[in-house]
Amino acid sequence: MGILDGKRILVTGVLLESSIAYQVARLAQEEGADIILTAFPRPSLTERVARNLPKPVKVLELDATNREHLDALAEKVRAELGGLDGVVHSIGFAPPDALGGAFLDTPWESVSTAMNVSAFSLKALTMACLPLMENGGSVVGLTFDATVAWPQYDWMGPAKAALEATSRYLARYLGEQNVRCNLVSAGPIGSMAAKSIPGFGLLADTWNDRAPLAWDVSDPEPAARGVIALLSDWFPKTTGEIVHVDGGLHAIGA
Repeated sequence: MGILDGKRILVTGVLLESSIAYQVARLAQEEGADIILTAFPRPSLTERVARNLPKPVKVLELDATNREHLDALAEKVRAELGGLDGVVHSIGFAPPDALGGAFLDTPWESVSTAMNVSAFSLKALTMACLPLMENGGSVVGLTFDATVAWPQYDWMGPAKAALEATSRYLARYLGEQNVRCNLVSAGPIGSMAAKSIPGFGLLADTWNDRAPLAWDVSDPEPAARGVIALLSDWFPKTTGEIVHVDGGLHAIGA
């Protein structure tokens, strides 16, 4: 008996085994859940990676900014799982000119893309899945501490701040339907997304120097375990929360 025994979970963002989302999918299956994955823009990549999971899993194409994809999601998931008990949001993107020190020169078009994909998509995905959570459920997203300004992270910082605020408002409005919405704030992980951030090594060095608990950028499992815990019934009255799985760095000044 695992802590997700009998749960039905949708997981977005599985790209490589080095990603937090992949480890969430693996652990969810090991803890007894039935899962379904979504992928964009290359579902075939996710399908290949998914073959390494403990059990076979269906992969659906989903662009979380595409209205047609979102409108069709519930029917496709219902056909596979019958409903949902949990949703994992691991979606984020910013154009190259919104990262790497270009903050002051980034045009609105790039900023709006970052906000839409990285923040508004949490609301869009949650509402697309809401009809499937007839008995309530748990929505868990992934953030990177947006209370401070990080080097090179630029407009992904405000996008993550918007994501964190969006999660709180979802918690406010969906509580009456027994749907919880929380985030895990993870330390830096050397995933595909991280490699797109110029100067990622600077962030990793910060953790090496300051985190009270040793942090390994090549190990996404601790953050994934935080997600699994929030998907489970062990946090039945926790919503609008940000759980830090970052080696404790968020609590350290200098």
